Amino acid sequence: MERETSYEKWIRSEGIPIVEGYGVEDFRQVELAPWPRTGGKGVFIQLRGMEGFTGMYVGEIPPGGSLKPERHLYDEMIYILQGRGATEVGWGDGDSKKVTFEWGEGGIFAVPLNSTHRLYNGSSEPVRYLGVTSAPILMDLLHDVEFMFGCAYEFQQRFNGQSDYFVPTNKRIGPRGGFWVWETNFISDVKSALVDPAERKGAGLHLTCIQMASSTMASHIAEWPVGRYHKAHHHQGGAILLILRSKGYTLMWPKESGVRPYKEGKGKDVVKVDWKVGSFFCPPTGWFHQHFNTGPEPARQLAFRYNTQSGEYRLGIGKALNRAGVVTSTREGGTLIEYEDEDPQIKIDFEAEINAEGVPSKMPQFNYRED
Repeated sequence: MERETSYEKWIRSEGIPIVEGYGVEDFRQVELAPWPRTGGKGVFIQLRGMEGFTGMYVGEIPPGGSLKPERHLYDEMIYILQGRGATEVGWGDGDSKKVTFEWGEGGIFAVPLNSTHRLYNGSSEPVRYLGVTSAPILMDLLHDVEFMFGCAYEFQQRFNGQSDYFVPTNKRIGPRGGFWVWETNFISDVKSALVDPAERKGAGLHLTCIQMASSTMASHIAEWPVGRYHKAHHHQGGAILLILRSKGYTLMWPKESGVRPYKEGKGKDVVKVDWKVGSFFCPPTGWFHQHFNTGPEPARQLAFRYNTQSGEYRLGIGKALNRAGVVTSTREGGTLIEYEDEDPQIKIDFEAEINAEGVPSKMPQFNYRED
């Protein structure tokens, strides 16, 4: 039997379900169980592509109730899947040193490192939320659960009780590493947030990176038009992708199967993940992945990952794996497959899919390069 990591031992000891696989089709379909440590319900998600980089769980707050206060030595980003409520973040020893802000469905925020925080449900329906963390890395390095949850050190350079800490901003920097970076600690509705042009990664694509709480963890919002798809690319594992709008599918395959896997007789290595609103999945390290919109409206995706290219606090492991980056062609040492270099079967299959849906193709014209 394969030996468990410290993080794997911890999530098993928490006594709630653990869901595995390449992805989850609908967060509303996963079964949660009472979670004594939080006072709510929860389920851990261990997708194949997370690889010990990121941790993820779906949590639930009972109607009109709250979770227990907690603090921990790992970064955490929280996205509200459904419901409305508030979060209270404490600083220092005094009860008066607390910052409280309200949120609803589509809200996203980052918990300042090792700050005491508590989530409240302000409605008569359960609140369900997604938590993405750096817990696997920290737990595997420290392998001391009591210290992880019991350290009293305050990272005042990150948070010292500022009353406006969670007031949304529109501070955008860039382009940096090929993308605009939005520095804010709270976004009230990711589903309607403005995103910036990023045609380098796909025809009509818009993409904005989000930097929160001075963390090495980050996220980005991507949106692309009806009848179009991204360019394939690969990077470090651990990037979790949540679908916010439309429907479609994603193709994933290991880079060892080549830029044109079908043409090279490696089509069996290609994994297809169908998605819709509420789906999430995670491409493994070094696996090309390509997103296709087959729905009648622009597709929107929220990604949780580490800063490897555009953020201020970069993760060196990811930087090394990305090499020249996800906006540089494979022909130039990067990890991005240009449309002209992709496998012709990919476009053929996409057009068959959208024709079956009655959606017209809006892909630009291009000629395939010879090998």
